[in-house]
Amino acid sequence: MRNKLIASILPLMLATAFSVSALAQDPKATDKHVEAEAPHYPLKEPREVSWSFSGPLGHYDKGQLQRGLKVYTEVCSACHSMKLVSFRTLRDLGYSDAQVKTFAANYEVEDGPNGSGEMYKRKAVPSDHFPSPFPNAEAAAAANNGAAPPDMSLLAKAREVERGFPRFIFDIFTQYQEGGPDYIYSLLTGYEEPPAGVQVPPGGHYNPYFHAAASFAMPKPLSDGQVTYDDGAPATVDQYAKDVSAFLMWTAEPHLEERKRTGFMVMVFLAIFGTLLFFTKRTVYAGKDH
Repeated sequence: MRNKLIASILPLMLATAFSVSALAQDPKATDKHVEAEAPHYPLKEPREVSWSFSGPLGHYDKGQLQRGLKVYTEVCSACHSMKLVSFRTLRDLGYSDAQVKTFAANYEVEDGPNGSGEMYKRKAVPSDHFPSPFPNAEAAAAANNGAAPPDMSLLAKAREVERGFPRFIFDIFTQYQEGGPDYIYSLLTGYEEPPAGVQVPPGGHYNPYFHAAASFAMPKPLSDGQVTYDDGAPATVDQYAKDVSAFLMWTAEPHLEERKRTGFMVMVFLAIFGTLLFFTKRTVYAGKDH
């Protein structure tokens, strides 16, 4: 019995030893094997954009946010919901109450039940949230090659690529918090033809900035001249991507400006308070023997 067990294990041990020996002779073979088994995504690092809301004193550009809303309304809202954002918050973008009311009336929301116990459709009012273009996630997936488009309410905070060591250390001091909009911008402008030898599955689209694979189900959503801006801004894919990325940063963190102002005031207070404590200590203990 023991001899049979040894005879069955011996070929496996020899094969393993041969593989290890081959990898030791050719270290590049290990890298090629790992790369083939588990490539690192995204294939390209997101590009860093100069945003008005970056840095400790950053602020939102309301003109850019209004353009981003226009891009979302005319392009993105056909597939993506924004169910955590209410229409009345658009006042923060510089719109009047009348404009918000008119904008909300362009949408229909489900309400009820009525006196007969049935749900019904009505025009949206400012207190309503942006409705979903699909009745449920299953319908959204069925209409988009089996992949339900994510809700965009918090997308700019939920989608961020890890920057790794040592960059995340520097990010603490530079207060880099724009990984989400950088990623969204890079994704929207990063569609490419697949390189030679790369097979894209049916219904897929090659994008090296996608964080989970080399291709994904969403086709290129933006093209030059697709949206006409009222303020004369360039009608280009690059401008569209920047504007909608900034808008999604606002939907994810609408109180960013208030948070940064408060943080700056706290730091100034701590600096003044620390200085006063230092001089108070020197004054109190100046005549004391140490």
